[in-house]
Amino acid sequence: MAAIRPTDEKNDSDQPETVVLETKSEGSSEAPRWTVEEETALRRKLDWQLVPTVTILYLLCFLDRINIGNARIQGLQEDLNLYGYRFNIATSIFYIVYLTIEVPSNIILKHVGPRFYLPGLVVGFGAVSVATAFVKTFEQLCAVRALLGIFEGGTMPGLAFFLSSFYKREELYFRVGIYVSAASIAGAFGGLLAAGFSQIPEWGIASSRLHTWRNIFFFEGLITILIAMMAPIILPQSPETSKYLTDREKFIAVERLRLESKAHPHEKVQARHVKQALLNINNYICAAGFFAINITVQGLSVFMPTLLKDLGWESLTAQYYTVPVYVAASLVAIGIGFISDKTRMRGIYLALFTILGITGFAMLRWGHGNALRYTAIYLCALGAFPGGPGFLSWGLNNSAGPAIRAVSGGWIVTLGTMGGILAVWAYLPNDGPAFPIGHTINLVAQIFVLFLSVFGIWYCVRENKIRARGGRDDRLIGLSEDEKVDLGYRHPDFRYIS
Repeated sequence: MAAIRPTDEKNDSDQPETVVLETKSEGSSEAPRWTVEEETALRRKLDWQLVPTVTILYLLCFLDRINIGNARIQGLQEDLNLYGYRFNIATSIFYIVYLTIEVPSNIILKHVGPRFYLPGLVVGFGAVSVATAFVKTFEQLCAVRALLGIFEGGTMPGLAFFLSSFYKREELYFRVGIYVSAASIAGAFGGLLAAGFSQIPEWGIASSRLHTWRNIFFFEGLITILIAMMAPIILPQSPETSKYLTDREKFIAVERLRLESKAHPHEKVQARHVKQALLNINNYICAAGFFAINITVQGLSVFMPTLLKDLGWESLTAQYYTVPVYVAASLVAIGIGFISDKTRMRGIYLALFTILGITGFAMLRWGHGNALRYTAIYLCALGAFPGGPGFLSWGLNNSAGPAIRAVSGGWIVTLGTMGGILAVWAYLPNDGPAFPIGHTINLVAQIFVLFLSVFGIWYCVRENKIRARGGRDDRLIGLSEDEKVDLGYRHPDFRYIS
């Protein structure tokens, strides 16, 4: 059995065989009854089972969300008479509904479990995408976008909470980064699929002929439904019910998380958990960062085909030119997640990558020439796309207990989704083709992310120092052991990841 020592010791690298406990109670007498090799083998097994599945599900989620941007330049705007601000209204309705769903959806998820609930959401928004292929009016488009928000609203925070139920704090960002990078991959696939599906000759019954942009919604929605229906075969309800783990591995999977959080993995969400999540200052730092990042991520996702078309490329060419931007952004997002988990730092990477976004939007705002502006779009995507998984993981890392994490994840994404509403109003028809207002809004958002990242680091480091010198020990006075555990992130022994 490997040796045990407290997490406060800093020279972990000199004893690679040591099992490090991530608990809120430094004096805990509980010790893991497994070796580092066993835990590493378990983690790799979970990686192969869970991460590809949730990545594909979120890829489908984002694909069905952003295909309206691809459809716009393939005839949607003309066929549905989306003059003036109608396109912006239709896309913002999605985000308004979306942000009201996230916290309730995560609470439901905590009660019913993920195996069928999460794939059910994906099947739902796939069906809505198929229905979008048959809309005839602006009003019908608004209705289906609202329905899409209902089903997609629980998907991103639900998948993040699902992963947090299997991985420890220092393992989470990399995994969340992989699945959220599916947003970038979806953008790449979206351009290719839109180009391909829009070329399918007109077909269907006389009253509902499908062509160009209608093919994009129909076939992408159909693919989503078929793949999501297979997901319950792979997804487990919980670590102890996984069919892919041995009894020994199930025991380790459950116990390692229990030792870390000192909470029962199946605790139900109570009013006190909601209150603790809503009063966590770190959640608001992460939510504000997620909000600002979303202005850029959602804005680029919906309007990149339009921005590229306005550079002078034809519709199909513009679709193709979105692909390498998204591929590069996804690779960078995954790489930053890996490095962040290895170094156990969050804010510094979020701060550094805003420099790329700030530079990119400054070039778009004041630069000239197609080559320079296309390069700027690369910088904007590379700077922004690591931020979503970064802020979400940071918030989940600094929320203690499964019930509080469930609410925190939904709350961060709820507040952050408001950035998507601003994103669709940043690029207005009368602001094109240079879009100085839209680029300025995104430039300010990236500067705001830089400020929030630095402030988040300062807050976490300061709070950890106060707790280390006993400045929060008064919170334990008069409490029973169960009440002490229920303090969550407010427990004096809990340490924030900065």
